[in-house]
Amino acid sequence: ADRVVVEKAQRRLTLYRNGTALRSYRVALGFEPVGPKTREGDGRTPEGVYLIDRRKPDSGYHLALHLSYPNAADRARAAALGVSPGGDIMIHGIRNGLGWLGPLHRLHDWTLGCIALTDAEIDEVAAAVPDGTPVEIRP
Repeated sequence: ADRVVVEKAQRRLTLYRNGTALRSYRVALGFEPVGPKTREGDGRTPEGVYLIDRRKPDSGYHLALHLSYPNAADRARAAALGVSPGGDIMIHGIRNGLGWLGPLHRLHDWTLGCIALTDAEIDEVAAAVPDGTPVEIRP
């Protein structure tokens, strides 16, 4: 895949290659999913374009792809509000030890702002997207 699109309202992550959708997954988002992330601790998943900038091997979740949040616009918005923009936004699996939940984890939005898949799904996504892949997160 050469691009990832997350549509928050549809709770959907789609992998693309050369403009063609390859595969879509249902996801769980931050516990306050409506609106862009504005500050650390707001429970929102950011909106905008980011990059998968690294893998996080010591994650508390089954595989984690770190996103380049906050970008310059996110930092400026937070600075104007006098708050921290937060960080450590990732696409990840289920918390370590709870993988048995599988698709049940999608019954409600539960992350602190990340995008969550089942463990099997994050295995597929991680294998399909190299570091540097753009991730567009839409409302």
